[in-house]
Amino acid sequence: MDKDKRQLTEKELKRKNNFEQFNSKMQQNGYKTKNMIINIRQANCLGPLSMLPFMAFTFWIYHNVNGFDFEGISLGLAVVVFLLLLCLTILHELIHGITWGIFAKNHFHSIDFGIIWSSFSPYCTCSEPLKKWKYLLGIAMPTLILGGGAAVVSVTANQLLLFFLAEVMLLSGGGDFLITLKILLYRTDKKESVYCDHPYECGFVVFEK
Repeated sequence: MDKDKRQLTEKELKRKNNFEQFNSKMQQNGYKTKNMIINIRQANCLGPLSMLPFMAFTFWIYHNVNGFDFEGISLGLAVVVFLLLLCLTILHELIHGITWGIFAKNHFHSIDFGIIWSSFSPYCTCSEPLKKWKYLLGIAMPTLILGGGAAVVSVTANQLLLFFLAEVMLLSGGGDFLITLKILLYRTDKKESVYCDHPYECGFVVFEK
């Protein structure tokens, strides 16, 4: 396990300390803590694999509706695609933040962005606890919009470039999909529960009583 540990940044240490204080208050109020963590290396491996069926399905639909015409593809277009993917990666995290920021009591003051440089994984995190459906929506929204939504538009508009970008966005949503599965598959008989981003790991924490 030690080899999987990494040195926390100053921002992560601050979030960790704030979370521990919040955790202590919740336990004093009778809540129990359930950590739902995904190893970042497993997420980077299993996440993309879990999205292959969705990518194959959208590929099949696009092929049957529009077919594929690769004429006009050039090095210049490849550079444009690369730049667009960088922009979409940033937009992916912004959508997380916008969705959670709408629901959080302190709105965007509770949202933080960063990069885990050891795995080059950009992230967005919300420091406030949220109801299950609000937290779940914030997790799933980027992939739904940039992956699923863009794929639908690309098929109806016969836009091959947009389709390719949608496929990559589906692939990049693999980690979020694994967390979504954890949320949907988690069952509890407790009457009260709130979901909170883990302050420095890939995953979330459930407080319930």
